[in-house]
Amino acid sequence: MNWDPTDTQALLDTVDRFARDALVPHVNDWDAQATFPRGLYREAARIGLLGLGYPEALGGTPAPWRARNAVSQLLARRTASGGLLASLFSHNIGLPPVLKHGSPELQAEVVPPVLQGERIAALGITEPGAGSDVASLRTSARREGGDYVIDGEKVFITSGLRCDWITLAVRTDPNNKGASGISLIAVPCDAKGLSRTPLHKMGWHCSDTGHLRFDGVRVPARYLIGEENKGFRCIMGNFNGERLAMSALALGFAEACHDEALAWARERQTFGEALIQRQAIRHKLMDMRMRIASTQAWLDALGDRIDAGDEGPDWVGHVCLLKNHSTQAMQANADAAVQILGGMGYMRGTASERLYREVKVMMIGGGAEEIMKDLAARQFGA
Repeated sequence: MNWDPTDTQALLDTVDRFARDALVPHVNDWDAQATFPRGLYREAARIGLLGLGYPEALGGTPAPWRARNAVSQLLARRTASGGLLASLFSHNIGLPPVLKHGSPELQAEVVPPVLQGERIAALGITEPGAGSDVASLRTSARREGGDYVIDGEKVFITSGLRCDWITLAVRTDPNNKGASGISLIAVPCDAKGLSRTPLHKMGWHCSDTGHLRFDGVRVPARYLIGEENKGFRCIMGNFNGERLAMSALALGFAEACHDEALAWARERQTFGEALIQRQAIRHKLMDMRMRIASTQAWLDALGDRIDAGDEGPDWVGHVCLLKNHSTQAMQANADAAVQILGGMGYMRGTASERLYREVKVMMIGGGAEEIMKDLAARQFGA
């Protein structure tokens, strides 16, 4: 893959224009309406956003992680809306297992329409009784002739109400209650027996989040992704990419909080002078910049490593810790920004208020902080 810094800058210029013209003017309305137009997927696809990092043969544009992270960071900084980006790009957690482990026929059926913005893909892992403990999932898929028959439920599924395809984690070995009995299956969401219920959340309002129930859902056995009973490792590998992308988003959101706080501090007059003249405010702003700079350096270093082919245990451990570090930076910056904005920071329509509500899902989704620390410790042999 031939890629140089000028390619990244040209891409970022295009993304910046798209964000400013097509996203930023509408973010507050979409948040209030708890949705955004389905046509936005096609608009994003038209400039190549949905296909970034995917093979040309399937309609994508190969790109290094360093460039993809920069795009995620920029979109987060401009939109300050995790709900928008989570749903618009839910295919980036739903499609990678299909791409890495699915048959060529399955890839050709599922991937191109999603990258064109005509179909929506999602990932179904979490269950009411099995979140980070993936090995405890109960949703089952039994083989009947040439089909799998699926029963069970999934919860907290991003794009769960809109998705046309869902990469679903199921238990295919009823005699094995651990990790080795799990498989992945691509499920078309118009299948009979699948019902969906919306969930209402603290944040991410414009992201549709669903509770999915599978009652005898029958899908062709050819929709199996990878080997039967070997899906757990695929799921764990997929989490690494998700966590790296979430770190880039959290960094962008931390920047959005700093941008808003700085602009407000320069404009707001208190006791006859601008708020930024107060030493306490300047110190808060410098703390925010410090968190941004440290996260940026770590993210770039790990992006360079995966682009060089380094995805070993040490890299995985660092990704886990970066996910914690970046979301903690977002949390601290959101808190500082709301404090600097004062009463305005508590008002709907400010980036800081929205991100203050959204930060907890970033700290929990993709692996909660406590899980990340334990997983990192295992990778480092601690």
